[in-house]
Amino acid sequence: MDGQGYRSKPCMASKRKITGYYLWKKGADIQMKEITYEKMTVGQALVRFLDQQYVSLDGEAEKFVDGVFTIFGHGIVCGFGQALYEYTRINSKEADRMKVYQGRNEQGMAHAAAGFAKQNNRRKIIACASSIGPGAANMVTAAADATANNIPLLLFTGDTFATRQPDPVLQQIEQFHDATLTTSDAFRPVSRYWDRVSRPEQLMSAMLNAMQVLTDPVLTGSVCISLPQDVQGESYDFPSYFFEKRIHRITRTIPEADEIEKAAEILAHKSRPLIIAGGGVRYSEAGSSIEEFCDTFGIPFAETQAGKSAVSSDNPWNLGGIGVTGNHAANKLAKEADCIIGIGTKLSDFTTASKSLFQNPDVEFILINASKYHAKKLDATAVIADAKLGTKALFAALLEKKDTLGTITGNLPADENSKRMYSLKNDVQQAKAEWARIMQQITSTDYTEEGYHSLIKAKEAGVEEEFVIATGGILTQTAAIKTIRDTIEENAIVVGASGSLPGDLQRMWTTKKKDSYHMEYGYSCMGYEIAAAFGAKLAFPDQPCYAFVGDGAFMMLHSEIASTIQEKKKIIILLFDNCGFGCINNLQMGNGIGSLATMFRYRSEESGQQDGALIATDFAMIGRGYGMAGYTAKNREELQKALLAAKLEERSVLIDIKVLPKSMTDGYGAWWHVGIGDSLDPDIKEAHQRKEENLLKARRY
Repeated sequence: MDGQGYRSKPCMASKRKITGYYLWKKGADIQMKEITYEKMTVGQALVRFLDQQYVSLDGEAEKFVDGVFTIFGHGIVCGFGQALYEYTRINSKEADRMKVYQGRNEQGMAHAAAGFAKQNNRRKIIACASSIGPGAANMVTAAADATANNIPLLLFTGDTFATRQPDPVLQQIEQFHDATLTTSDAFRPVSRYWDRVSRPEQLMSAMLNAMQVLTDPVLTGSVCISLPQDVQGESYDFPSYFFEKRIHRITRTIPEADEIEKAAEILAHKSRPLIIAGGGVRYSEAGSSIEEFCDTFGIPFAETQAGKSAVSSDNPWNLGGIGVTGNHAANKLAKEADCIIGIGTKLSDFTTASKSLFQNPDVEFILINASKYHAKKLDATAVIADAKLGTKALFAALLEKKDTLGTITGNLPADENSKRMYSLKNDVQQAKAEWARIMQQITSTDYTEEGYHSLIKAKEAGVEEEFVIATGGILTQTAAIKTIRDTIEENAIVVGASGSLPGDLQRMWTTKKKDSYHMEYGYSCMGYEIAAAFGAKLAFPDQPCYAFVGDGAFMMLHSEIASTIQEKKKIIILLFDNCGFGCINNLQMGNGIGSLATMFRYRSEESGQQDGALIATDFAMIGRGYGMAGYTAKNREELQKALLAAKLEERSVLIDIKVLPKSMTDGYGAWWHVGIGDSLDPDIKEAHQRKEENLLKARRY
């Protein structure tokens, strides 16, 4: 301390060290080991611990915690924040030091951290720290999102005083029946692991448990560690071994031989199998194993949202997206398949079309998944294994059977097998060709006052004409997506999450670059898109990064635009403006319900309802207000020019794309179970009857 009472040089911890000894008896001898203890605050110990965490997959170790996102408030700035300040001053020039990132909205910064972790295939994270009260509550949605998608997200929430001395502290919620309840407890149902550090020594077990969950492929999701304000600043003699470099091995679950044998026996006697590649294929880097498997045995495969881009779209056996947001080719072959091999997928309702997609009466399921919970779904033959190791083991087992089996293996000249492979390959080619013809049709349609027919039929009369008058936009959403795919870089990372865009992209988007398709669809969270694109850009700064976002989702959350400007990480926002929550308007009207609170309309003075004129918004101006380059595109030519100009910009870009309502893709042979009820209204009654009829075709569990 100098004469004014200030530190002349920041320091991470007290210089006081205590040396202790650990004694134990080995035979007749007494063994002794020296242990050093260092006195420091909980905040300082936490920062030091985070800086020493590494992960290893297949023997390659890399630093796990890249940094910390934070919006400082009174509940975090004077404890953990103090420690981060000291850390940045001491380690400012180290290449691998943790960075401190400034968020603009707690939900947004947590989405950015999740996007960073996802793009790094769960092997790097950015922790997030908030104050108590509203700052913490803002992260609950992002926590749920990460848990639903099995993405590691480490959250530190400031909390009330453990001593309760100043209760009620600013932003504290007082629950009269339980004084221990705080805002931090709201994270319990949406976290894989939750803990509160009420005493300094609890930090050690809490953080070791946290790291175990974050690095476990099966358990990973959100981890919330609640940090009472006073405890953050309390000092404790921490043992030096708590701060040693830790390498957390990301394990690959090895399949059991009997499970592989049973799966191989089933598959060997099937003539029309289909593989569904899920997110586990991506995270285990099993794409090349899937390709070898399919090429050798002549088996087509389809992709879930999470599995897309694990294998190139150019692979001849790749049918593309499957299910409710899938395409004609994948869904056609799924209905005919007599064996579904799900690899690394949790088989959501969108993938299985609410369990109605697989119509072959002889269909059986083989599920390869590191999670026993997911592998046991649909009464499947379960292979509890890492996606890569499970696929390789099943491949080897089928090859061993090639001398005795004549249906699934690629051994020639087995006549039956040769015919099966030829027939299935021909079906794949025909289905893909038919989808290509559909694609050509839906992307070449332009709006004209006469003769234009929207892809979505359930709509308000004259809505397209209204839109053209309000915005000047005459571009269809399908044509816009094709123009974007034809214009932007092949290695571009595309990020999306909500609305009609995930369906269009799963059906229409093609990928060549591995892991270039980044879709959050486990929680389909509006507001994820821009923040996660920022996170993906932080993960891979040398790859172009595009956020696909609707006007509704943009309005919900776009605050992290400011962070992209601050960090000089260029992203390009492709904002599809159709003057409403178009996806839900489709669902609403497609089930016989009239348009209500799903289009952006003024309230009419005559009717008193929100059925006035459409509300036009200049989103490009909003982007320019943040310091972005802003463009507006109302037709194909303007969109292409804007995309080319965006490539040349050094700063982040927003392209406001005015796309006609009802111009997105429709369903292609897949049903989605929603809770429409019976009604006296004839249109709703008809929709309810359709639901009941489709439910009869679906599995009950």
